[in-house]
Amino acid sequence: MIPIARPLLGKEEIDAVTEVLSSGMIAQGPKVEEFELAFSEYTGCEYAAAVNSGTAALHIALLAHDIGKEDEVITSPFTFIATANSILYTGAKPVFADIEPDTYNIDPEKIKEKINPKTKAIMPVHLYGQSADMKAIMEIAEDHKLVVIEDACQAHGAECLGKKAGSFGTGAFSFYPTKNMTTSEGGIITTSDREIAEKSKMIRAHGSRVRYLHEMLGFNLRMTDIAAAIGLAQLEKLDGFNASRQKNAAMLSEGLKSISGIVPATTREGYTHVFHQYTIRAQNRDKLADFLKEKGIGTGVHYPIPIHKQPYYMELGYKDSLPVSEKAAEEVLSLPVHPALSRDDVLKVIKEVKEFYASA
Repeated sequence: MIPIARPLLGKEEIDAVTEVLSSGMIAQGPKVEEFELAFSEYTGCEYAAAVNSGTAALHIALLAHDIGKEDEVITSPFTFIATANSILYTGAKPVFADIEPDTYNIDPEKIKEKINPKTKAIMPVHLYGQSADMKAIMEIAEDHKLVVIEDACQAHGAECLGKKAGSFGTGAFSFYPTKNMTTSEGGIITTSDREIAEKSKMIRAHGSRVRYLHEMLGFNLRMTDIAAAIGLAQLEKLDGFNASRQKNAAMLSEGLKSISGIVPATTREGYTHVFHQYTIRAQNRDKLADFLKEKGIGTGVHYPIPIHKQPYYMELGYKDSLPVSEKAAEEVLSLPVHPALSRDDVLKVIKEVKEFYASA
């Protein structure tokens, strides 16, 4: 079976974890600080705050910017539900703007239509490993004095016009096992604003920067040194992982480009796509997925139901019509692209997709 995703963990990660276990310092400690420094330098930010999940990173980033009740945050409906849920956790309201049909990222022109006096922030999602149009989004934010919190949970190493995702506004990354790099589970907030970094670190640790002195309401959302040790080893490999993903994606695009019924993944000029997912538009999407499964090829639909159409959000009163997102949800299919694939694996994926459409 060729899986849709597979984490790559080796001797370096095992040795790093063994070192931490042997030290006796297994909760948040020096490895977390080391990882924060390394990741902030990688993204071109001055600070980072490591936490226990990507969802926690989004939640804390919002709280650090004082976003809460009566505020509105504009975001994408075409993403994993954690993006919008993190806004609800603060008491604020997610407001959905439709996406671009080619990148699947939030459309800056649609953002403009949603801004009102309650709008406090924009939360773009760098979906599938390609940055949103951050030049346009940052200009909108500056014009309207809005906070920008980047959901970069799928975009480790992605770039927009030479600048890393997560370095435009306040970034939030996930290190779930299937991401481009992992800490087993974890997340991180990136920023060049010292106050936001300090508040983020307080919020993750019961509102405290000095033990037993609590200055604000906080949570227990810390990363462990065990996770950070894995993260340090994985960060060393990240650019190599991404290069493998890009190579596999290029093979897929070349092999699929002539197939009627397929729209291959696209990379916008001036952007670096790191292909967390290689996502196509496909006619007869569900039948293609079933066919590939029979042939031993895993696929994924990311995402089959836009957030504004999820039952809970409909109960909250969301009745938006967002046609580009809704159409994408009916057509997208992610194919294997991860670094563990061999050249023969990629060629098999291409061959079987061609066979499906030849016989359709």
